[in-house]
Amino acid sequence: MQTIFTRQRGFTLIEAIVVITITGILTAVVAVFIRGPIQGYFDLERRVAITDTADTALRRIGRDLRLALPNSIRIVGTSPLCLEYLPTVSGGQYRSEAPGAPLDFTTPTTSFDVLSLLNPVPSNGDQLVIYNLGIPGADAYAGQNRATIASATATSITLASATLFPLSSPGDRFQVVPAAQQAVFYVCTNSGTGVDATGNGNGNLYRLSNYGINAAAPTSCPAIPANTPMLAQNISNCVFTYSAGVTQRDSLISVRLAVTRKNETASLYDAIHVSNSP
Repeated sequence: MQTIFTRQRGFTLIEAIVVITITGILTAVVAVFIRGPIQGYFDLERRVAITDTADTALRRIGRDLRLALPNSIRIVGTSPLCLEYLPTVSGGQYRSEAPGAPLDFTTPTTSFDVLSLLNPVPSNGDQLVIYNLGIPGADAYAGQNRATIASATATSITLASATLFPLSSPGDRFQVVPAAQQAVFYVCTNSGTGVDATGNGNGNLYRLSNYGINAAAPTSCPAIPANTPMLAQNISNCVFTYSAGVTQRDSLISVRLAVTRKNETASLYDAIHVSNSP
């Protein structure tokens, strides 16, 4: 009987070590080339995120301020800095002459007709404002040209009490301030302290509402209630500037917002035109 021996073949220890060494060298070489693009991707992703944060906040502020009650914008405080305004949810033209039920400016009035259909229809408790100039005698914060709505339809408004408005609007216009929001504040916390030890902006931006309508402008920003959602975080700089303009049609709100994360900052600026023609 003949025995057949099969020769076993494989890697020696030295060959395995050589292969591992060469593979490690190749891996290190490849890592040198791909490390830059990968790091660049993560840097780009971070820049896009912080830019988007600032841009979203500016868009929200701009949208709100364009719907603000004319001549109701007030800059409050220094650091933190905040902006106050009265929002509007509806408005239209009141009837100024008969037939129908006109709004009388010579005697207190309880109800009047609306020429343009109200959409949305004001809710009970909302505040009706006529010809807000932001000056004594025509200041919605002080209440001289503001009245509470008791009920409303698409074509008429009934007030909670008979009201004599001091001034009529040249365009027979009125605005409605929602009772659910009242005065609104945009508040930047820690707006002047820059970044913290980790390289992140240490300020936050909040939108606060339902603070009442106060005649006197506050001297400082309102306190931030617990669990208030943030509009933006990692704020390293926040500046509101209000220019009333020469005429009521050219008022301008300038907003500068900087967001910093890991020592990288995105600074955005927005100039928001607001019409103060009541």
